[in-house]
Amino acid sequence: MTEAQGHRWAASDGVQLAWHEVGQGQPVILLHGLFSDANMNWIKFGHAARISAAGFRVIMPDLRAHGQSGRPHGADHYPKGILARDLRELIKHLALTDFDLGGFSLGARTTVEGVGEGLVPRRAILGGAGLEGLRNWERRKNFFLEAIALFEDKLPRTDSHWLSIQFMKSQKIDTVAAGHLLESFEDTFMDWLQAFTMPTLVVCGSEDDDNGSAAELAAAMPHATFEEIPGTHMSSVTKPELGEAIARFLAA
Repeated sequence: MTEAQGHRWAASDGVQLAWHEVGQGQPVILLHGLFSDANMNWIKFGHAARISAAGFRVIMPDLRAHGQSGRPHGADHYPKGILARDLRELIKHLALTDFDLGGFSLGARTTVEGVGEGLVPRRAILGGAGLEGLRNWERRKNFFLEAIALFEDKLPRTDSHWLSIQFMKSQKIDTVAAGHLLESFEDTFMDWLQAFTMPTLVVCGSEDDDNGSAAELAAAMPHATFEEIPGTHMSSVTKPELGEAIARFLAA
């Protein structure tokens, strides 16, 4: 198996951002979830390898304040919609005109914003996402801001923030940068979903209700199909079924 290669580029505000790439063929950009990175969501558990083996050039950015990308502390580096802006700039940097686009959780939300604001991928993938999570992202944002505020506290395992804090620590998250990034998020405009005129896969774990109903999300878009895979919001990215479902959809 060919290993993913790392690359760097400079966003328009000068922040150095990273992306990882494996395979050849039709480009597909895959965006990771909050507090994760390209390696954790797409490379480590074999999804990128499965998708590239189906004939795709898999492009996986580390979002701003994540992974190997820059983590500036100035609030001016995190205006509203910054992740979608970074996505548009990466597409321009790579001179992509015909591409597929998708993401998991925050990556799915960023995909919705990107398409809603004018990106037109051949096919789209929304993983680990539900209608309520997009419609009421403010609630999720505030939960994670609370987790950052409690980051150094000794919380019991029963606390609702405990698991998120442990994951942040395992990923060596910069809490200052992450806090600024969270403040840049707004609730998704529902008319963005009507821009999904391309075939769209909504894929979600059978025990994943972190962001509301994925089936409802699929039903709210013109040409979406829903596929259920095993797992929770945290564990579904470790299952081979995620990469298999995406590869099957893209190659159809």
